[in-house]
This record gives sequence, C-alpha cells and structure tokens, in this order.
Amino acid sequence: MLHLPAILELRILERMGFKVIFVTGRSSFEAYTLAVFAGTTKIAVSENGGVITTSPEEHMVLGNKKICLEGYNVLKDHIEGVRNKPVFGRMSEVVLCRNFDINRAQLILNEYKLPLYLSDSKYAYHINQIGVDKSTGLTEALRILGLEAKDSVAIGDSETDIPIFRSCGYSICLGHAEENVKRNAIHVTSAKHGEGLVQAIQYLSQNFFGLKL
Repeated sequence: MLHLPAILELRILERMGFKVIFVTGRSSFEAYTLAVFAGTTKIAVSENGGVITTSPEEHMVLGNKKICLEGYNVLKDHIEGVRNKPVFGRMSEVVLCRNFDINRAQLILNEYKLPLYLSDSKYAYHINQIGVDKSTGLTEALRILGLEAKDSVAIGDSETDIPIFRSCGYSICLGHAEENVKRNAIHVTSAKHGEGLVQAIQYLSQNFFGLKL
C-alpha cells in the first residue's frame, strides 16, 4: 500500500531540485517501478545495495549471487526448514523465509568461511556478500549523479538502513522502527510508516530548508 501524502511530499522535493532515491531490500523491478510511478529520480538501489537500476534494461550488479547461493545450500544442509521466499527475481542476493534462527545461521556461514552476511528486513532474511550493503549501493548511485553521501539525508526504518544512516550526512528513523535502529539515527520521528515519512520531510523542510511543505 502506498501512502499518497508521502508520495506527494517526495514529488515536491523533486520539483524543488532535490534527488529522491529509493534504497530498498526489494527487487530491482519493484524499486525502479516505484521510482517511475512515484515521480522521483529515475535511479534505484535494490537488493540491499546489490543492484543499481538506471532504466528497465540497465542494471549495475554489485553483489555476487553465485556465492550467496552457495551459502543458501550450506544453510539448507544444516538447518531444517530453510527455504526461498517467493519474491521477484534477484540478481545479487538470496531471499529466505523468516522461519529459522538467523544468529545460528550466521555462525554456520562463518564456520564455512563464506564472505556472506545475513540481515533481517522484517520482510525476509537476506543473504548478501560482505562489503555490499545499502551504503555501498547508494554511494555508487550518488556517484552516477555526481553527488556524495555526506551531502545526503537517509530516511529509514530497518536494520538494513543502518549502513546508510552512518554514511549519509544526516539520518532520520521512522517511529515504528526497532530501538537498535533508532539509536543509529540522528533524529527519530514520532509518527510511523507513511505518516512518519511525511513528518521526516517536513522536519527537514523546517529545520534545513526554511520551508513548510
């Protein structure tokens, strides 16, 4: 479900000259489609930083899916019930159902010396290559646009957003996020989900742009 007031705020930012980039754990197809129909910058960072999409047929893949599949096979052999989550196709990662102990799984990957990490987006568990995260992808997307992370604001709600909270010049966490995520952001909204995004943009407008959207 899209929160239309939040989409409106994002479009206003675009019209003011700002670049709005979706950085998500979902697929490149979903991320780029959202950018197109939301009226934001036509570049998307997906798969937790593993893919940057600049058109329906242009994808820059930063992560190695082959080694992620190797990790998946190892986990299947050691933990009962590990299985793929039905999602849009992935180019750089493996997406799993949230039905096993993620900490135990990470220890198994470490024992096999696989350069992989597991993260929990609350939508699914993700197997990604170490060194590839949302900050990696956003930094590359910003480079394409001639921009830098230090001049950007990250708004997020997930454990997977912590890397961009740390790399961007300013960070805002939405009110429904878990406490460990909130602790990594500079500012936390009181509102949640779509209303939280509206509140975050209005906070930026009032405190940094001298405007009220």
